[in-house]
Amino acid sequence: MPSSQNLTGPGGRLFAEPNPGQDEATFRVDNNSAAYYNSPYYKLHKNQVQPIPPARKNAPMQLNLADYLGPELVSAVQRNGVITFHAVGDTGAAKVNHQQTVERAIQNEASVADAMAAEVAAGGSNAPSFFFHLGDVIYNFGEAQYYYDQFYEPFRAYDRPIFAIPGNHDGSVFGQGSSAPQVPTLDAFLANFCSSAPGPSPDAGGLVRSVMTQPAVYFTLDAPFVSIIGLYSNVLEGPGVISSQDGMFPVTDDQLDFLQSELTRLAPDRQAGNLAVILALHHPPLSADAQHAGSTGAQADIDAACKAAGLWPDLVLSGHAHLYQRFTRVVGPNNQQTPYIVAGSGGYAATPPQTKLGPAPITVGDHTLEIDPIIKFGYLSITCDARTLSVAFRVPVANGKVQAMDSVSVDLQTGKLLTGSSAKSRTKGRAGGKGKSAGKASPRHGGKKK
Repeated sequence: MPSSQNLTGPGGRLFAEPNPGQDEATFRVDNNSAAYYNSPYYKLHKNQVQPIPPARKNAPMQLNLADYLGPELVSAVQRNGVITFHAVGDTGAAKVNHQQTVERAIQNEASVADAMAAEVAAGGSNAPSFFFHLGDVIYNFGEAQYYYDQFYEPFRAYDRPIFAIPGNHDGSVFGQGSSAPQVPTLDAFLANFCSSAPGPSPDAGGLVRSVMTQPAVYFTLDAPFVSIIGLYSNVLEGPGVISSQDGMFPVTDDQLDFLQSELTRLAPDRQAGNLAVILALHHPPLSADAQHAGSTGAQADIDAACKAAGLWPDLVLSGHAHLYQRFTRVVGPNNQQTPYIVAGSGGYAATPPQTKLGPAPITVGDHTLEIDPIIKFGYLSITCDARTLSVAFRVPVANGKVQAMDSVSVDLQTGKLLTGSSAKSRTKGRAGGKGKSAGKASPRHGGKKK
């Protein structure tokens, strides 16, 4: 990666290595955590949710991007009139078996991380301002010893803040006995993303990236033209759980109260046309993958909060399923068209849906699978100017270039998707990066709605 003068954020926050060097070729710590699937604690408790750690005392639940990126860069974004940022989940390079070597696993994550870092390094008015991670930073259990190989080293050149919500693997725990885990759930995630103050991480192996100071495993990031509400959907392989669901699960409803409160807080600005509202959680509410299926209980919780607040999100982002899927859901009193995007394609695995699907588009109830799932490693580039919210799914290809495999744009005034020339004219010049491939591969669109 090219070297340059690195960004220093408020409070001495550091984000990237001055001279990041080549990608590693092997793990510093061999990943053998798959063996812990047979541990007494995990075998007994694998179908139970874990407690949600409380928010840090007296810490605001809303993060202001200027406190991390710096007021000068945020002012530049405001003057430019548009913000760009990255999102993807399931980045941890740990999928090693007889079909995939350590080198291949590392390269899968590195291809995504390097492409994202290159877009930051390219600079320009549309350079990404941050990365919002959609969970499963670490596999297979969220242990501190794997943060170097699976997070700090791959993203050592990403010279911008990285915010994150935990995935199920980040919170999964194991133990030598059946009565208590070896370490508390989310222990390493809290140390690296929810620290009380910025500073070096003991898990970074000397690499330059300050720990993040999120108030909890759920929070809101307020940035120019967009606010992102991030939720924690717990440790089960499925479904995702964000509340007790009327006593079905032994967790508090604090997160659900937070969601409703944040939607209520953001509603006036959203209705005034000042910003888009995005909801992010690791487990997808909608998914065409039987192994990582949609979480109907979490969706019902979200719908109840949206109805109470009178505001539905403009975009819902998730990971968990190791592929790219895009749905459109028609919801709310104005039949708002909301994209639901699953991007668990950050490096862990690229896995076809464990469901036999017909050709898209496929409509079931209030939602439509718009394109056939894309089984490739890649990431989301998202832009917003408070009038239009646009998302592109980008896949690294040869010679350091990337290819846009899918995109969607939302007219924030009407709540409807933009199509054809209207989408292109309103997003022209925003999604491109220097040195990127202009080619666009079109997924199969044949078939009729069902």
